[in-house]
Amino acid sequence: MINIFEVNETNRMIEQANLDVRTITLGISLLDCADADLQKVNENIYRKITTLAEKLVATGKEIEREFGVPIVNKRISVTPIALVGAAACKCPEDFVEIAKTLDRAAKTVGVNFIGGYSALVSKGMTAADEYLIRSIPAALSVTDRVCSSVNVGSTKCGINMDAVKLLGETVLKTAEYTKEQDSLGCAKLVVFCNAPDDNPFMAGAFHGVTEADAIINVGVSGPGVVKQALEQVRGENFEVLCETIKKTAFKVTRVGQLVAQEASKRMGIPFGIVDLSLAPTPAIGDSVAEILQEIGLEYPGAPGTTAALALLNDQVKKGGVMASSYVGGLSGAFIPVSEDQGMIDAVEAGALTLEKLEAMTCVCSVGLDMIAVPGDTKASTISGIIADEMAIGMVNQKTTAVRLIPVIGKTVGDTVEFGGLLGYAPVMPVNGFSCERFVNRGGRIPAPIHSFKN
Repeated sequence: MINIFEVNETNRMIEQANLDVRTITLGISLLDCADADLQKVNENIYRKITTLAEKLVATGKEIEREFGVPIVNKRISVTPIALVGAAACKCPEDFVEIAKTLDRAAKTVGVNFIGGYSALVSKGMTAADEYLIRSIPAALSVTDRVCSSVNVGSTKCGINMDAVKLLGETVLKTAEYTKEQDSLGCAKLVVFCNAPDDNPFMAGAFHGVTEADAIINVGVSGPGVVKQALEQVRGENFEVLCETIKKTAFKVTRVGQLVAQEASKRMGIPFGIVDLSLAPTPAIGDSVAEILQEIGLEYPGAPGTTAALALLNDQVKKGGVMASSYVGGLSGAFIPVSEDQGMIDAVEAGALTLEKLEAMTCVCSVGLDMIAVPGDTKASTISGIIADEMAIGMVNQKTTAVRLIPVIGKTVGDTVEFGGLLGYAPVMPVNGFSCERFVNRGGRIPAPIHSFKN
């Protein structure tokens, strides 16, 4: 039972601490849109998305008005397009046509992003998978709302190093194709290990093949709420600290649960999961980095950072799972650089490096996220960074991801502006020593021994 105290408390979190529902994401299966004729595939995709998502944006706005809860984004995720287009697409250019259709459908229904221009290649690539990956630079340069992801590894399968090598080249080519926009295309491309089927957050969202025909997933946020709660227990011991984070995560997740159930009921589409990630924005006071500072660090990157982040991530999950029957997606603390003012400040102060960020990804929910690097970074170096991050996910049985942005024409010390929720980022240095012979070996890194549990 919700009482008036909880209502007032939620109102304060919204007004004073940037509490919001970051996204309602409608997952749509496009498996029944497959056909050998490319024109027919595009017609089927457009018709299904615009029919099922017709009321998504309007429903989100209704819930915002009635409950007073900001819902920042309304989004769509679809079945990995490499599967949907496999029969019809005979070259990369064919997949670009599907990307254009997705973009047109997203604009018709008014969502801000559509995810699922994706391939799942953790053990090997079909011809269609490779065509899609090779099409990504062109697809992201001719569309505005399409997001792409590729899963190249898993704990069960190992790491597909052929795909890792190809993705290093693809990231660099995407940067070139969108260099007039400060290589913005790379901000819409994520490389995953152990990608979840029900992630509502872009750019990595896709509708997994194990999912229903359509599903409502909600992603909540609330770094500012957690920081404000911790300010009230400054100097207290770890027990009090952990209890405070858990209780706050519970309250934040309950808001997401309410919104998810309402959206599901009004659209007549089943409720899937609540993703209880702490997702920062460039807004002052809406920062995961500032939570780490409130815990006791001068800057993220200082000694103790990985331990503090592990504590935060664990307590968020413990509090959140009590608030919703269906928790999924990524669920934890995001540590993007460009989208978190505190992380940007830490980089500019010299406290936070790429290597320290990689260490932090061992205990957080995502990976190396929204990191700008010099535009002359080699493709093999990008592949090596991807491989390192995929190995962390594979061995630790967790989701990890890489969203690197080699900004063409920019170097260390420069700043790149992405705008909106994507924020801005200082260009960070990368290790200049070569890993080319390692990346060029080809084949697959085997799954770790502890994956053999059948």
